[in-house]
Amino acid sequence: MLILAQLEDCQRHGYEIAGLIQQRSGGLVQFHAASLYPVLYRLERRGMIQGRWVEKPGQRRRRYYRLTPAGRKVLHEQRRNWRDFLTALGRAAGFGHA
Repeated sequence: MLILAQLEDCQRHGYEIAGLIQQRSGGLVQFHAASLYPVLYRLERRGMIQGRWVEKPGQRRRRYYRLTPAGRKVLHEQRRNWRDFLTALGRAAGFGHA
């Protein structure tokens, strides 16, 4: 869900995805290339994201990923499941009654 969410608005390359996750989580969640890229490849094989190589003058070649319609659907479902889970957890822990 974290990776898919970073691709919701625009295409990004792996290093940028990792940086956004770290930034948006206040540094509490970090992805290193060794763990991020296998997940990106798996998401691509499953049809949730699509990658393409981009070459820019003076820069090395990078693979940019974008969310597919199937990935958008999965992201929506995962967010709903997490929201339901966090609501139930909050109720069970008494957060709603503080």
